[in-house]
Amino acid sequence: MASVRFTVTPTKAEDLPGLSDTSPDISSRSGARVRFGSRESVNRSDPHSETSTTTAGGGGAETPDDSNTEQGDGNSKISSVYINNSHGVDDDDFYDRNLALFEEEMDTRPKVSSLLSRLANYTNLTQGAKEHEEAESIGEKKKPGKAPQMGTFMGVYLPCLQNIFGVILFLRLTWVVGNAGVLQALSIVFICCCCTMLTAISMSAIATNGVVPAGGSYFMISRSLGPEFGGAVGICFYLGTTFAGAMYILGAIEILLMYIAPKAAIFESNSPEGEAAAMLNNMRVYGSICLLLMSLLVFVGVKYVNKLASIFLACVIVSIVSIYAGALVSAFKPPQFPVCMLGNRTINGHAIVDSECAKTLLLPAGEPEESDHANFTISTENSTAAPTFDPGHIPALVEFTTSLWKQFCRGPELNASCDEYFTSNNFSQIEGIPGLASGIISENVWSSYVSKGDVVEKASVSSSHFAPPASNHQPYVFADITTSFTLLVGIFFPSVTGIMAGSNRSGDLKDAQRSIPIGTILAILTTSIVYLTSVVLFGACIDGVVLRDKFGDSVKGNLVVGTLAWPTPWVIVIGSFFSTCGAGLQSLTGAPRLLQAIAKDNIIPFLRVFGHGKANGEPTWALLLTGLIAELGILIASLDLVAPILTMFFLMCYLFVNLACALQTLLRTPNWRPRFSYYHWTLSFLGMIICLALMFISSWLYAIIAMVIAGMIYKYIEYNGAEKEWGDGIRGLSLSAARYALLRLEEGPPHTKNWRPQLLVLLKLDEDAHVKSPRLLTFASQLKAGKGLTIVGTVVSGNFLQSYGEALAAEQTLKHLMDKERVKGFCQCIVAQKPREGISHMIQSSGLGGMKPNTVVMGWPHAWRQSEDPQSWKTFINTVRVTTAGHLALLVPKNISLFPSNSEPCTEGYIDVWWIVHDGGMLMLLPFLLRQHKVWRKCGMRIFTVAQMEDNSIQMKKDLATFLYHLRIEAEVEVVEMHDSDISAYTYERTLMMEQRSQMLRQMRLSKSDREREAQLVKDRNSMLRLTSIGSDEEDDTDGGERERAASGGGDGEGGGGGGSGNCEHNRRVQMTWTKQRTLHYRAAHSGCSTPEGFRDMLSIRPDHSNVRRMHTAVKLNEVIANKSHDARLVLLNMPGPPRNAEGDENYMEFLEVLTEGLERVLLVRGGGSEVITIYS
Repeated sequence: MASVRFTVTPTKAEDLPGLSDTSPDISSRSGARVRFGSRESVNRSDPHSETSTTTAGGGGAETPDDSNTEQGDGNSKISSVYINNSHGVDDDDFYDRNLALFEEEMDTRPKVSSLLSRLANYTNLTQGAKEHEEAESIGEKKKPGKAPQMGTFMGVYLPCLQNIFGVILFLRLTWVVGNAGVLQALSIVFICCCCTMLTAISMSAIATNGVVPAGGSYFMISRSLGPEFGGAVGICFYLGTTFAGAMYILGAIEILLMYIAPKAAIFESNSPEGEAAAMLNNMRVYGSICLLLMSLLVFVGVKYVNKLASIFLACVIVSIVSIYAGALVSAFKPPQFPVCMLGNRTINGHAIVDSECAKTLLLPAGEPEESDHANFTISTENSTAAPTFDPGHIPALVEFTTSLWKQFCRGPELNASCDEYFTSNNFSQIEGIPGLASGIISENVWSSYVSKGDVVEKASVSSSHFAPPASNHQPYVFADITTSFTLLVGIFFPSVTGIMAGSNRSGDLKDAQRSIPIGTILAILTTSIVYLTSVVLFGACIDGVVLRDKFGDSVKGNLVVGTLAWPTPWVIVIGSFFSTCGAGLQSLTGAPRLLQAIAKDNIIPFLRVFGHGKANGEPTWALLLTGLIAELGILIASLDLVAPILTMFFLMCYLFVNLACALQTLLRTPNWRPRFSYYHWTLSFLGMIICLALMFISSWLYAIIAMVIAGMIYKYIEYNGAEKEWGDGIRGLSLSAARYALLRLEEGPPHTKNWRPQLLVLLKLDEDAHVKSPRLLTFASQLKAGKGLTIVGTVVSGNFLQSYGEALAAEQTLKHLMDKERVKGFCQCIVAQKPREGISHMIQSSGLGGMKPNTVVMGWPHAWRQSEDPQSWKTFINTVRVTTAGHLALLVPKNISLFPSNSEPCTEGYIDVWWIVHDGGMLMLLPFLLRQHKVWRKCGMRIFTVAQMEDNSIQMKKDLATFLYHLRIEAEVEVVEMHDSDISAYTYERTLMMEQRSQMLRQMRLSKSDREREAQLVKDRNSMLRLTSIGSDEEDDTDGGERERAASGGGDGEGGGGGGSGNCEHNRRVQMTWTKQRTLHYRAAHSGCSTPEGFRDMLSIRPDHSNVRRMHTAVKLNEVIANKSHDARLVLLNMPGPPRNAEGDENYMEFLEVLTEGLERVLLVRGGGSEVITIYS
């Protein structure tokens, strides 16, 4: 236990006792001060002192106008000069002077004293009711609860004993020993106990790694493995607990109908074939009644169940002690339970009506079958002893047949035809309980598995060699099911479950982190020793035929384990009945609470209704569902069929407990610090392997069904459940796996065969934080088909410190849009002063390691010609340049609003690819990827390439077809010949219009910027601050105005300088950028634009020859593309690169506009400079 030491220190000299006893102000503050909250204090004052006149918060005698010192009975107090004096000097302000540096963050970062106070007042909550964060919120008022006082013995050890010892020990363990033999039975018990011991070690490590709220088993698994695994395993654990309740009820009904009140059976059968069915029907009726009564008891109140628990536990302990006592007594005085044998076959004791294990009897004449009243000893046919006669009376003796004769022969006559095995073998009697000193264990060491319908036989007894198969109508003891090692494992394993009982009560324990490991491990050791010694004692004291007799038919219907008990079998019968009833009540109490916890965690939406209950929190609806599921188990009606079902669910739960411990240990997460240190990941893995092996050993079919159920729940929670972040191990495993994979990817660039588009989708938000072009994300989802990396980014203009909230809102908008479009990926929002810089930073910094984007998707700037603000198209061109410099591919869908949505599949049509220049193969790969999506799946693919006059178009077509064949891409191929032609007047006119428009816009922007800034430049020409602002990048968005302003500003600074060498140096740096000639050039251009003569000069300019050639290419290509692909669903073509000279940016936009004119849907593609497709395998 960690110790907490509180040190109380006087804060002022006046606070020391005895120094100033006369001052009321001082005496009211004398003594120790203990702080619990961030704004509240608790003072322990001298009870004899007067009340302080100073009130908290600065009220009363103190005002904001007080001076720095105030007088109070001759004692001066110095006010703080670092904090606001308007509140005066009181206890809170005086204390907070020590934390004045942190007072502005007290709401988000509370004082340590506040934190410790909340931790000290922490109470364990019902698991699933609230998250810890909500339960520990500041200012929450909690009702004072009673502190948990249960220790290890009462809180963990005894509940675990009660849950582990159950119906299997009393009803099936003897049968397991009889079929498997002592050695194999010991191995079964040892394997099962090892499984639970290893699981308990893992559970102890998890339970001591922090505070576990009440009902901790589900909490431990879900918080260690995450909501998906937690929900799946929680449901499995719930089903296992529910079926355990059904199994305990069936065990109690079996004890009632078989051994306590056999005559209470409602259904009876006259034929042996119908006895089993009648018994099952009786179990169903009585089991349903018992389940209803138990459910009503649980509904009325759990307190009654808890009061009865100690009585039931006492019954279990008394029963076990009576078994050991009986085994010891049998060494000196074995109990008398004779077993009748015919040859080596066991006779059913219920069939011996006259209590005679013989074929015939010699009785006095006239007194048939009344041997009890005869005054001489009866001589049987099988006996070799001579009869002893009464010397006073010698009656005539007559041979009569017994009741057994009538069941093997066709009549009671001595000459009636009888069964061959009956004729050739004699009856004999053996002791059912030979005793501890008899050496019978030598016969019971080895296994004796039987098939269904076989007679229980004793191998050491001789019989005739001819042994015809027995008939069901004969009074033998038959095996009701086929036994095997695997079956016995599945039936026995429920008897070692119940190890979670201690962790489920963690909310009631005084020290859960100490009690759970000690109590659980001690309980498992105790029960393991009891089971192992019981196996040996049963094998050493009871005959093998009695052990293999499941229901005790050979000993006249006595409970087999009861025959060994001392002083009477009724101790075991009554004790086992009440213990199974108690275990059933415990299961029906715990299972609804487990379901309620899962429902309140809200990880499975359709279970939400079961989180509600009565006003006191009792899970009414969960109890109803639990009763219905338990009824299904009772309708199965067979203990041997129900046991393997709950074995599967418990084993799966234990498997995941071990997995959680191993995972946390191997990941070495910082929060993994268990107080229980005797664990290791190898032990957890061994426990996992044993659990998995036991699942498939018991029943491979049930194991698969349990796994399918868990898998379906897992996928449901993953797909539709509420997302939870519990700091689970699976999230840690994902981080470790991601780190490993990223480091592996970093080893080298990806091979061409592994290349796939990792997208960075750039979206623009409007003033209301809505995405302007959501179809961009739709197109990205169609291109990715859910595979690979997708990062959706946007840029928020502003300062990060002021715009952080806007960035979070923008990020949420992107996430909602991604969820709507079902795009799996990440979103990134960058705050920057200028959008172009933010985009550049995003392109450079997105991704991590080998998972960086290699393809940028951005929208076409709409109405860029009409926009007076050149930011949109300048940002666009800048992004093209950045992607080219970063060797990234670029996709620009034009007319994106016309692209189909995910709910509008194209039923026919073509995707046309215009392969003008080779750009790494992107144009070939993109249509193939698009056609993987349902929207484009039915579209064909056509590839066009351009041939010049000197090219052989026929050969080009053949080569292209061969290339596509090797690429395994099906497409139609066409080569378009481009003839040399003169530049048309239309082309010349378009170029001229383009250059005139560019010149006009440039001059208009120059004149506007000059008019706005000229006066301010004159005013601040000597200001260094203004020079700095002129040179800053906040105002370099336009071309000429800033440059001319910077030049003139530099000149002014140089002429009016004299401030020092620093100013001169800065002015020289600005002057070096803009020369005087260039300034005069821009001024001349500006003045020319504002006069009619200058306007006429602009109209008479001649277009640049290179621009004319580029326009010619764009016009000719557009004519060909529009002619061939006017009906295409989508056109992909190479995107030309931007000009090296930034002055031609407007012309570049015009070229792209002319190139794509008249096309409905266009995807401009620009490769990243690397090959993305290959013909090799």
